[in-house]
Amino acid sequence: MLKFNQKYFYWTIILFIIEVCIAVFIDDGFIRPLIGDVLVVILIYCFIKSFWQIKSSTVALSVFAFACFIEVLQYFNFVNYLGWQKYKILAVALGSTFDWKDIIAYAIGTATILWLEHRKTIIN
Repeated sequence: MLKFNQKYFYWTIILFIIEVCIAVFIDDGFIRPLIGDVLVVILIYCFIKSFWQIKSSTVALSVFAFACFIEVLQYFNFVNYLGWQKYKILAVALGSTFDWKDIIAYAIGTATILWLEHRKTIIN
């Protein structure tokens, strides 16, 4: 059901700004690849929850499946196959290198979402 949720929208904006800062200012072996991938799953989740009233576990697991699908496409080098490597922002957003660690990061992000949403339900 379509319903705007201001709280999730604010989190979407905050996480997007953090992701942009990580992409622009950080080039290391931990924060950018691991924390960035954990946060991107949470960012997409918050974006979806900003506009649609869908069960949290359904959204979280769907975002995880989507992230894994993109990672599998990276394995098959789809950005280069489609000729999109010349579009730098698109190539960076979709990625170009398959890594099992990314899937682990997506799983950590998904587990974080599920834990926070479950905790929120218990408290409320």
